[in-house]
Amino acid sequence: MWKISAAAMAGFRKHLDGAGFTEVTTPKIVDQSSESGANVFTVDYFGSPAYLAQSPQLYKQMLVGVFERVYEIGPVFRAESHDTARHLAEYISLDVEFGFIDDHRDVLALLRDTLAAVIDHIDHIGDTAGDDVGALSIDLPVVPEQMPVLHFTDALELVGAPLGEPDLSPEDERTLGKWAKAEFDSDFLAVEGYPSAKRPFYTHPQPDDPRWTNSFDLLFCGLELVTGGQRLHNHSDYVSALENRGEDPANYSSYLEAMAHGMPPHCGFAIGLERLVSRLLEADNIRYATLFPRDIHRVQP
Repeated sequence: MWKISAAAMAGFRKHLDGAGFTEVTTPKIVDQSSESGANVFTVDYFGSPAYLAQSPQLYKQMLVGVFERVYEIGPVFRAESHDTARHLAEYISLDVEFGFIDDHRDVLALLRDTLAAVIDHIDHIGDTAGDDVGALSIDLPVVPEQMPVLHFTDALELVGAPLGEPDLSPEDERTLGKWAKAEFDSDFLAVEGYPSAKRPFYTHPQPDDPRWTNSFDLLFCGLELVTGGQRLHNHSDYVSALENRGEDPANYSSYLEAMAHGMPPHCGFAIGLERLVSRLLEADNIRYATLFPRDIHRVQP
């Protein structure tokens, strides 16, 4: 299993290096959460409270203003009391952010190419993961040349959920996965246009209807694998977005300072490594795709 995970990370890195991205590393001890209202682990940082980072989001956005195209492979931490077969308290996130885009469809296109490269690398790694793919009888998926896309409102209608629902349930995702397989013969389906209230403050609204956003979730075999989208890039829009959510912009002063100096239109995504590998293995629990799982019950070995 871990050879396949290692090959996935190597394929991710190789593809993005070839596409002109710069690999970065960002702090895992931070002074604030990356997303409004997120559950974070608190640590004693020399007598002051700090937190384990739940995402490199704010840092990778700032670094777009320096390097234009960046990625990171690193751990993230979620202090959420989920006790399910698809959640971990610590996992590896494959993060990407890049600038000078038109909208979220640009990042979806990059995501498509990245996933294809990752799966190809797993398939052709030779004497390491390639043999293990065969030994485990893994049927690697084909990434379609064009990802099928469905708007969130259409997805709700398709699964028979009320229009006012803020998110898709796991059962909804499974239903949509089966629909995509039957309709497009695709293991992948991008659902775009999630409600603004459901997405973080930095998410760019849909231009023709701000109730929705230029963001998406990519479902893989009926399971959310990737979250991505277009970000705000104007300083004044950030201030308004934070104030509209009842947050003090002063709490994001360093982040907003970068935006005030000018940021190109940009977007990005994050892939959960263990979710990807667990789906490739067709494992019924994400812990089977993790060397040393961390969940609400386990902190050893």
